[in-house]
Amino acid sequence: MFWGTGDAMGVPRVYCDCEICDEARQQGINRRYRSSVLLEGREGSFLIDCGPDWRKAMERKGLRFIEHIVVTHAHFDHIGGLPEWADSCRWLNRRGQLYAPQEVIDMIVRQYPWLAAQLDMHAIDQGFDLAGWHIEGWKVFHGKNGYSYAYRLSKQGYVWVYCSDAIALSEEQKEPLRGLDLLILGTSFYEEKAEFSTRSVYDIKEALVLLQEVQPKRALFTHMSHDIDLRRDYALPEGVELAYAGQLVELG
Repeated sequence: MFWGTGDAMGVPRVYCDCEICDEARQQGINRRYRSSVLLEGREGSFLIDCGPDWRKAMERKGLRFIEHIVVTHAHFDHIGGLPEWADSCRWLNRRGQLYAPQEVIDMIVRQYPWLAAQLDMHAIDQGFDLAGWHIEGWKVFHGKNGYSYAYRLSKQGYVWVYCSDAIALSEEQKEPLRGLDLLILGTSFYEEKAEFSTRSVYDIKEALVLLQEVQPKRALFTHMSHDIDLRRDYALPEGVELAYAGQLVELG
């Protein structure tokens, strides 16, 4: 389930009176929380990323505790909810299990040094297994924001990738995107006009070129800004969709 499909600022932007932000303020379809997905299955559940909208998402889902969270990188829109998660662990007297590459863990601990009192930190640089999924991460270019990690998950022949924050991937970084049943990819704008050196995430037009190259069976775009209007028909190819909060996706 998609818990959020928004970019770093979410939608509506607090400063913006554009048509899309105004629609979102009325609890419209364009209201977007920071990007995160919850995986649920018979073998367990886990969350990918824990941004500042984590508490709202927990309330919407009716959950009081989550044990396992995988983190893609240490930017606020992906880790801003960690202190609240840790506080819930403290009050419930339960340990949270956080999974990320070691360098991401190091950045999280520098920002929130008290988290280790409530969370067990697992370095996953060599890959790991969680809730029946085998998960491999690799570093991807995140433009002016440095880097993020994408994750390739496989179970019983079904393979998909979560890559929320990336742009201009190198040939080596693209390789794990081949042979996928599903690619979840971040696309902040339909066509971003900003100078390339200032950018950090694919736009939809660039993402469609990437899809032509790597050929996933299905693709869902997430991490969307207030430029993208879910009421609009973008004439996307078959099998390519814009994700929305609350959307359920069958894996396998």
